[in-house]
Amino acid sequence: MWGCALRSKACAAAVAVAIALGAIPGAAAPARVVSMNLCTDELAMLLAAPGQLVSISYLAADPHVSAMAAEAAAYPKNDGQAEAIFLLHPDLVLAGPYSSRATVGLLRRLGVKVEIVPQPERLDDVPGLIRSVGAALGQEAKAGAMAARFTETLAGLRARRLPSDRAVLFDPNGFTSGAGSMDDRILAAGGFRNVAAELGLKGYARLPLERLVMAAPDLVISAPTYPGQSRPEAIMHHPAIRAMDLRLGQRRLRGAGWDCGTPKLLDAIARLQAAHRPGGDAGE
Repeated sequence: MWGCALRSKACAAAVAVAIALGAIPGAAAPARVVSMNLCTDELAMLLAAPGQLVSISYLAADPHVSAMAAEAAAYPKNDGQAEAIFLLHPDLVLAGPYSSRATVGLLRRLGVKVEIVPQPERLDDVPGLIRSVGAALGQEAKAGAMAARFTETLAGLRARRLPSDRAVLFDPNGFTSGAGSMDDRILAAGGFRNVAAELGLKGYARLPLERLVMAAPDLVISAPTYPGQSRPEAIMHHPAIRAMDLRLGQRRLRGAGWDCGTPKLLDAIARLQAAHRPGGDAGE
Protein backbone atom coordinates (compact mmCIF):
# COMPACT_ATOMS: atom_id res chain seq x y z
CA MET A 1 0.00 0.00 0.00
CA TRP A 2 2.96 2.32 0.53
CA GLY A 3 3.87 2.41 -3.17
CA CYS A 4 0.64 4.04 -4.37
CA ALA A 5 0.63 7.55 -5.79
CA LEU A 6 -0.31 10.19 -3.26
CA ARG A 7 -2.10 12.09 -6.04
CA SER A 8 -4.97 9.66 -5.42
CA LYS A 9 -7.28 10.93 -2.69
CA ALA A 10 -8.32 7.38 -1.77
CA CYS A 11 -4.67 6.31 -1.51
CA ALA A 12 -3.72 9.36 0.55
CA ALA A 13 -6.62 8.68 2.91
CA ALA A 14 -5.54 5.05 3.30
CA VAL A 15 -1.98 6.05 4.11
CA ALA A 16 -3.18 8.64 6.63
CA VAL A 17 -5.35 6.06 8.38
CA ALA A 18 -2.50 3.57 8.41
CA ILE A 19 -0.21 6.11 10.04
CA ALA A 20 -2.92 6.95 12.59
CA LEU A 21 -3.31 3.25 13.42
CA GLY A 22 0.41 2.76 13.84
CA ALA A 23 0.45 0.26 10.98
CA ILE A 24 4.22 0.16 10.39
CA PRO A 25 5.46 -2.48 7.94
CA GLY A 26 7.49 -5.17 9.67
CA ALA A 27 6.10 -4.50 13.15
CA ALA A 28 5.13 -7.55 15.21
CA ALA A 29 1.41 -8.36 15.08
CA PRO A 30 -0.43 -7.76 18.36
CA ALA A 31 -1.23 -11.01 20.17
CA ARG A 32 -4.12 -9.79 22.36
CA VAL A 33 -6.54 -7.38 20.71
CA VAL A 34 -9.60 -5.89 22.40
CA SER A 35 -12.29 -3.94 20.51
CA MET A 36 -14.56 -1.51 22.37
CA ASN A 37 -16.58 -0.15 19.45
CA LEU A 38 -19.21 -1.83 17.27
CA CYS A 39 -17.56 -0.99 13.95
CA THR A 40 -14.08 -2.04 15.13
CA ASP A 41 -15.71 -5.21 16.49
CA GLU A 42 -16.89 -6.12 13.01
CA LEU A 43 -13.63 -5.25 11.27
CA ALA A 44 -11.62 -7.16 13.88
CA MET A 45 -13.86 -10.23 13.63
CA LEU A 46 -13.43 -10.21 9.86
CA LEU A 47 -9.66 -9.70 9.89
CA ALA A 48 -8.13 -11.08 13.10
CA ALA A 49 -6.28 -14.39 13.19
CA PRO A 50 -7.71 -17.20 15.36
CA GLY A 51 -7.08 -16.39 19.01
CA GLN A 52 -5.86 -12.85 18.30
CA LEU A 53 -9.12 -11.07 19.20
CA VAL A 54 -9.79 -11.64 22.90
CA SER A 55 -12.83 -9.41 23.48
CA ILE A 56 -15.39 -7.32 21.62
CA SER A 57 -18.04 -4.88 22.80
CA TYR A 58 -21.41 -6.11 24.03
CA LEU A 59 -23.06 -4.23 21.15
CA ALA A 60 -21.65 -6.74 18.68
CA ALA A 61 -24.14 -9.33 19.96
CA ASP A 62 -27.20 -7.09 19.48
CA PRO A 63 -28.88 -7.97 16.15
CA HIS A 64 -30.64 -4.59 16.09
CA VAL A 65 -27.32 -2.82 15.51
CA SER A 66 -24.76 -5.52 14.67
CA ALA A 67 -24.42 -7.09 11.23
CA MET A 68 -22.35 -9.89 12.81
CA ALA A 69 -24.38 -10.78 15.88
CA ALA A 70 -24.15 -14.50 15.15
CA GLU A 71 -20.37 -14.39 14.77
CA ALA A 72 -20.08 -12.33 17.96
CA ALA A 73 -21.33 -15.28 20.03
CA ALA A 74 -17.85 -16.82 19.78
CA TYR A 75 -16.11 -13.93 21.60
CA PRO A 76 -16.06 -12.68 25.20
CA LYS A 77 -17.76 -9.28 25.55
CA ASN A 78 -16.66 -6.10 27.31
CA ASP A 79 -18.68 -3.13 28.51
CA GLY A 80 -16.22 -0.53 27.24
CA GLN A 81 -14.97 0.33 30.73
CA ALA A 82 -11.24 0.89 31.21
CA GLU A 83 -10.95 -1.35 34.26
CA ALA A 84 -12.43 -4.42 32.56
CA ILE A 85 -10.39 -3.87 29.39
CA PHE A 86 -7.14 -3.37 31.31
CA LEU A 87 -7.60 -6.69 33.12
CA LEU A 88 -7.65 -8.46 29.74
CA HIS A 89 -3.96 -7.47 29.30
CA PRO A 90 -4.35 -6.27 25.70
CA ASP A 91 -1.41 -5.13 23.60
CA LEU A 92 -3.82 -3.29 21.28
CA VAL A 93 -7.24 -1.76 21.89
CA LEU A 94 -9.36 -0.64 18.93
CA ALA A 95 -11.76 2.23 19.60
CA GLY A 96 -13.98 4.45 17.47
CA PRO A 97 -14.08 8.24 17.10
CA TYR A 98 -17.04 8.42 19.50
CA SER A 99 -15.67 6.04 22.12
CA SER A 100 -15.44 7.43 25.66
CA ARG A 101 -12.54 9.86 25.86
CA ALA A 102 -12.24 9.16 29.57
CA THR A 103 -11.82 5.42 28.93
CA VAL A 104 -9.33 5.93 26.11
CA GLY A 105 -7.35 8.43 28.17
CA LEU A 106 -7.20 6.19 31.24
CA LEU A 107 -6.09 3.16 29.22
CA ARG A 108 -3.32 5.17 27.61
CA ARG A 109 -2.15 6.47 30.99
CA LEU A 110 -1.99 2.84 32.12
CA GLY A 111 0.34 2.10 29.23
CA VAL A 112 -2.17 0.38 26.93
CA LYS A 113 -1.90 1.09 23.21
CA VAL A 114 -5.25 2.43 21.98
CA GLU A 115 -5.90 3.20 18.33
CA ILE A 116 -8.86 5.27 17.16
CA VAL A 117 -10.30 3.85 13.94
CA PRO A 118 -12.08 6.56 11.91
CA GLN A 119 -15.48 6.24 10.29
CA PRO A 120 -15.38 6.34 6.47
CA GLU A 121 -17.16 9.27 4.87
CA ARG A 122 -17.55 7.67 1.43
CA LEU A 123 -17.94 4.15 0.12
CA ASP A 124 -14.63 4.50 -1.71
CA ASP A 125 -12.90 5.07 1.65
CA VAL A 126 -13.80 1.58 2.89
CA PRO A 127 -11.08 -0.43 1.08
CA GLY A 128 -8.38 1.83 2.51
CA LEU A 129 -9.85 1.50 5.99
CA ILE A 130 -9.92 -2.31 5.69
CA ARG A 131 -6.28 -2.38 4.59
CA SER A 132 -5.21 -0.07 7.39
CA VAL A 133 -6.94 -2.03 10.15
CA GLY A 134 -5.53 -5.21 8.63
CA ALA A 135 -2.05 -3.72 8.82
CA ALA A 136 -2.56 -2.76 12.49
CA LEU A 137 -3.52 -6.40 13.18
CA GLY A 138 -0.65 -7.80 11.12
CA GLN A 139 -3.15 -9.27 8.64
CA GLU A 140 -2.13 -7.34 5.52
CA ALA A 141 -2.68 -10.12 2.98
CA LYS A 142 -6.14 -10.98 4.26
CA ALA A 143 -7.13 -7.32 4.38
CA GLY A 144 -5.76 -6.65 0.89
CA ALA A 145 -7.82 -9.46 -0.60
CA MET A 146 -10.95 -8.30 1.23
CA ALA A 147 -10.45 -4.70 0.10
CA ALA A 148 -9.96 -5.78 -3.52
CA ARG A 149 -13.18 -7.83 -3.42
CA PHE A 150 -15.02 -4.84 -1.94
CA THR A 151 -13.83 -2.55 -4.75
CA GLU A 152 -14.71 -5.07 -7.46
CA THR A 153 -18.16 -5.87 -6.05
CA LEU A 154 -19.02 -2.21 -5.48
CA ALA A 155 -18.10 -1.39 -9.09
CA GLY A 156 -20.39 -4.18 -10.28
CA LEU A 157 -23.28 -2.93 -8.15
CA ARG A 158 -22.83 0.63 -9.37
CA ALA A 159 -22.85 -0.52 -13.00
CA ARG A 160 -26.33 -2.02 -12.81
CA ARG A 161 -29.11 -0.22 -14.70
CA LEU A 162 -32.00 0.27 -12.29
CA PRO A 163 -35.39 2.03 -12.21
CA SER A 164 -35.23 5.70 -11.28
CA ASP A 165 -36.95 5.47 -7.88
CA ARG A 166 -36.97 7.84 -4.91
CA ALA A 167 -36.34 6.70 -1.34
CA VAL A 168 -36.16 8.31 2.08
CA LEU A 169 -34.84 7.24 5.46
CA PHE A 170 -37.26 8.00 8.28
CA ASP A 171 -36.38 7.09 11.85
CA PRO A 172 -37.67 7.79 15.39
CA ASN A 173 -38.10 11.49 16.17
CA GLY A 174 -38.46 12.04 12.43
CA PHE A 175 -34.74 12.00 11.68
CA THR A 176 -33.39 11.32 8.21
CA SER A 177 -30.10 11.40 6.31
CA GLY A 178 -29.66 14.12 3.73
CA ALA A 179 -27.04 15.12 1.19
CA GLY A 180 -23.41 14.34 1.99
CA SER A 181 -24.13 11.54 4.46
CA MET A 182 -22.94 7.95 4.11
CA ASP A 183 -26.61 6.91 3.98
CA ASP A 184 -27.08 9.24 1.00
CA ARG A 185 -24.20 7.50 -0.76
CA ILE A 186 -25.58 4.05 0.06
CA LEU A 187 -28.94 5.06 -1.43
CA ALA A 188 -27.21 6.29 -4.59
CA ALA A 189 -25.28 3.03 -4.96
CA GLY A 190 -28.58 1.21 -4.51
CA GLY A 191 -30.02 3.17 -7.43
CA PHE A 192 -32.28 5.51 -5.43
CA ARG A 193 -32.58 9.27 -5.37
CA ASN A 194 -32.58 10.54 -1.79
CA VAL A 195 -35.81 12.45 -1.09
CA ALA A 196 -34.24 14.19 1.91
CA ALA A 197 -31.47 15.55 -0.31
CA GLU A 198 -34.05 16.68 -2.89
CA LEU A 199 -35.75 18.61 -0.07
CA GLY A 200 -32.51 20.43 0.70
CA LEU A 201 -31.59 18.57 3.88
CA LYS A 202 -27.92 17.88 4.61
CA GLY A 203 -26.34 15.35 6.92
CA TYR A 204 -28.39 13.98 9.81
CA ALA A 205 -31.50 16.17 10.06
CA ARG A 206 -35.15 16.14 11.12
CA LEU A 207 -37.73 15.68 8.38
CA PRO A 208 -41.20 16.97 9.29
CA LEU A 209 -43.91 14.37 8.74
CA GLU A 210 -45.89 16.74 6.53
CA ARG A 211 -42.94 17.18 4.14
CA LEU A 212 -42.41 13.41 4.04
CA VAL A 213 -46.03 12.75 3.05
CA MET A 214 -46.07 15.51 0.42
CA ALA A 215 -42.80 14.25 -1.10
CA ALA A 216 -44.52 10.91 -1.95
CA PRO A 217 -41.43 8.67 -1.98
CA ASP A 218 -41.42 5.30 -3.70
CA LEU A 219 -39.74 3.68 -0.69
CA VAL A 220 -39.56 4.54 3.01
CA ILE A 221 -36.70 2.95 4.94
CA SER A 222 -36.66 2.82 8.74
CA ALA A 223 -34.38 1.37 11.38
CA PRO A 224 -35.73 -1.62 13.32
CA THR A 225 -37.11 -0.68 16.74
CA TYR A 226 -36.75 -2.39 20.09
CA PRO A 227 -39.71 -4.07 21.81
CA GLY A 228 -41.84 -1.75 23.92
CA GLN A 229 -42.80 1.88 23.44
CA SER A 230 -40.86 5.13 23.50
CA ARG A 231 -41.85 8.72 22.75
CA PRO A 232 -39.32 9.10 19.89
CA GLU A 233 -40.82 6.04 18.20
CA ALA A 234 -44.42 7.30 18.46
CA ILE A 235 -44.14 9.11 15.13
CA MET A 236 -43.45 5.77 13.42
CA HIS A 237 -47.02 4.70 14.26
CA HIS A 238 -48.71 7.90 13.08
CA PRO A 239 -51.79 7.31 10.85
CA ALA A 240 -50.07 9.14 7.99
CA ILE A 241 -47.14 6.73 8.17
CA ARG A 242 -49.49 3.76 8.30
CA ALA A 243 -51.35 5.06 5.25
CA MET A 244 -48.06 5.46 3.42
CA ASP A 245 -47.08 1.91 4.35
CA LEU A 246 -50.35 0.65 2.89
CA ARG A 247 -49.83 2.63 -0.31
CA LEU A 248 -46.26 1.42 -0.76
CA GLY A 249 -46.96 -2.13 0.34
CA GLN A 250 -44.46 -2.42 3.19
CA ARG A 251 -41.96 -0.16 4.84
CA ARG A 252 -38.39 -1.37 4.27
CA LEU A 253 -36.31 -1.98 7.40
CA ARG A 254 -32.72 -0.79 7.35
CA GLY A 255 -30.44 -3.62 8.43
CA ALA A 256 -27.45 -3.29 10.70
CA GLY A 257 -25.08 -3.50 7.73
CA TRP A 258 -25.57 0.21 6.99
CA ASP A 259 -23.72 1.45 10.04
CA CYS A 260 -20.06 0.46 9.65
CA GLY A 261 -17.36 0.61 6.99
CA THR A 262 -17.18 -3.14 6.32
CA PRO A 263 -18.06 -5.45 3.41
CA LYS A 264 -21.52 -5.76 4.99
CA LEU A 265 -22.29 -2.46 3.22
CA LEU A 266 -22.32 -4.39 -0.05
CA ASP A 267 -25.11 -6.62 1.25
CA ALA A 268 -27.10 -3.52 2.20
CA ILE A 269 -26.68 -2.07 -1.29
CA ALA A 270 -27.70 -5.34 -2.94
CA ARG A 271 -30.86 -5.49 -0.80
CA LEU A 272 -31.67 -1.92 -1.77
CA GLN A 273 -31.32 -2.73 -5.45
CA ALA A 274 -33.69 -5.65 -5.01
CA ALA A 275 -36.30 -3.28 -3.50
CA HIS A 276 -36.93 -1.30 -6.70
CA ARG A 277 -40.39 -1.24 -8.19
CA PRO A 278 -41.02 -4.12 -10.59
CA GLY A 279 -41.17 -2.87 -14.15
CA GLY A 280 -40.12 0.68 -13.27
CA ASP A 281 -38.44 2.88 -15.87
CA ALA A 282 -34.69 2.35 -15.83
CA GLY A 283 -32.55 5.40 -15.15
CA GLU A 284 -29.78 6.66 -17.35
